[in-house]
Amino acid sequence: MSQLAPLTVAGPLLGAALMAALHPLLRRRLRSDLLAIAFAAATAVMTLALLAHVGRGISVYWFGGWRPHAGVVIGIDFAVTAVGAGLAAFVAVLMVLALVYSVRFVDVDSPTYHVLMLTFMAGMVGFCLSGDLFNMFVFFELMSVSAVALIAYKVDQQAALEGGLNFAVINSIGSFLFMLGIALVYAHTGALNLAEIGRALQHSGNDRVVVVAFTLLLAALLIKAAVVPFHFWLGDAYAVALAPVCLLLAGAMSEMGLYGLARIWFGAFDAALGSHTAVVRAILVGAGLLTALWGAAMALREDHLKRMLAFITIAFVGIYLSGIGLLTADGIAGAAVYVLADGFGKAALFGCVGIVQHRLGKVGQRHLHGRGRHLRATGAVFAAAGLLSASLPPFGPFLGKSMIEDAAVKVGYGFVPPLVALASGLCGAAVLRAAARVFLGWGDVGSQERESDDSADQATERESSSGADHTPAVMLVPTLLLLLATAGIGVWFGFGDLASSAAHLFVDGSGYRAAVYGGVTRAGAVPSSSPEWFDWLYCGGASVLAAGVAALGLWGRRLGAGQLLNAARAAATPLSRTHTGRIGDYAAALSFGVALLGALMALTLR
Repeated sequence: MSQLAPLTVAGPLLGAALMAALHPLLRRRLRSDLLAIAFAAATAVMTLALLAHVGRGISVYWFGGWRPHAGVVIGIDFAVTAVGAGLAAFVAVLMVLALVYSVRFVDVDSPTYHVLMLTFMAGMVGFCLSGDLFNMFVFFELMSVSAVALIAYKVDQQAALEGGLNFAVINSIGSFLFMLGIALVYAHTGALNLAEIGRALQHSGNDRVVVVAFTLLLAALLIKAAVVPFHFWLGDAYAVALAPVCLLLAGAMSEMGLYGLARIWFGAFDAALGSHTAVVRAILVGAGLLTALWGAAMALREDHLKRMLAFITIAFVGIYLSGIGLLTADGIAGAAVYVLADGFGKAALFGCVGIVQHRLGKVGQRHLHGRGRHLRATGAVFAAAGLLSASLPPFGPFLGKSMIEDAAVKVGYGFVPPLVALASGLCGAAVLRAAARVFLGWGDVGSQERESDDSADQATERESSSGADHTPAVMLVPTLLLLLATAGIGVWFGFGDLASSAAHLFVDGSGYRAAVYGGVTRAGAVPSSSPEWFDWLYCGGASVLAAGVAALGLWGRRLGAGQLLNAARAAATPLSRTHTGRIGDYAAALSFGVALLGALMALTLR
């Protein structure tokens, strides 16, 4: 069954090559749609089978049969854990739904669009499974190059070109930092395999070269994940991408950077820097909370629906990082559940926005005020997804959030739950306010905030030139399935137990290294903790906060809260002004972030 591991990457790459080569024979675009869906579905089946096969162990596949010899790794491996296989399966399922969503109702060239989508998926799946640091870089670059082309797909539109350029430049700088980190690691250890690096670093301690290498790799992955202050590219990119592409970007793209962070820490660097776990934890959790609150505040200021959801994506990246940054099995388990549950939810929100854009041609709340009243099903799904994003009990995001909160309390970070609740509540408020404005016509148009420039909405066009008089089933059904998925993960509390067992094996660096070198590593079932009373309180409070803040945004001036709204807007204005859209400003912020991270590491990891 481990032979499936390379096929999960080779399959979509083969499909992309065949579609490019056989394009003249396909003739009709529908055939390209069906062929792409078939390859994506086959990949989804293989990743799910691989996940079932791995169970609570680790499956290692050596390409060409080049296994370690005399303690030296001379080959390239896929070291498959339940966490990695689960994330790969999540990506593949999202891809299937995204391709179904785009069938015949998004104007794209065939087979270019489908080839890019399949290579995008191959890069993400390979990154999830690779046990080699350099090949993680290769797969991340395959993913990034495909993403740039997909974001700037409507290259004749200036906004799409600028969004793709911002993505390309900032992520290229991140790639350069990644390569520098890899070069230092290789020079210091003579290894690229994560397990071999970990073995070599066991005797290095917090050597200065190790600290610098880890800092460079960490900075690169935080850039890929869009963590503050490396996040500026994301809003511009997501605002212009095609709706099916946004399903993947919001659901899985940024999460790849966070997964890579956890993978290299527990697989390699924990062996050398484990004695400084408390310091690294403080830095990561601090960055996560800052990102969560920043993204939530910006989401409330946005009028453009796609940009609003882009900032909500940033906010939830911060929440995930708060869980992963705890550097404990419980934190990893909570983040894993949250990534899946909320990833489906954000994809559902982007699916709804894609329907609105298809039917009404715009995505600005002011332009759409009350015009979506006839889109009842879309409005219901959008509002429900907004409530779920605020961690409404007992659904998927609630389960993941409660697990992160419990993990934070266990390590003495009792301040994390209220701040996470605040961020998720504000994100939910932004979505609920938008739903009320667009689908119900609530709120005073004349009193709405000056959240975004009208030119952004004027640049928005329909992604299909036909069928705007109805909502295609291929758009509505995947969106509804995404909503059901995010709800169902929480209803079945056994999902938390599976995530907990997988996370305990994932954080066992010595067990991982033993498995790669030919040992057998399996973990017993580890039940997750049931939500505590304060979890229900915080998550329920976040839902109430979402409804309350949304109501203030709609009718605050009528209720005599005009001064409060003005104060909140004034407080968020400095954050808004940093998002200039100029690539030079974003590069400067990136440089500042790398310098700050380097200073923190140099001063604390002694």
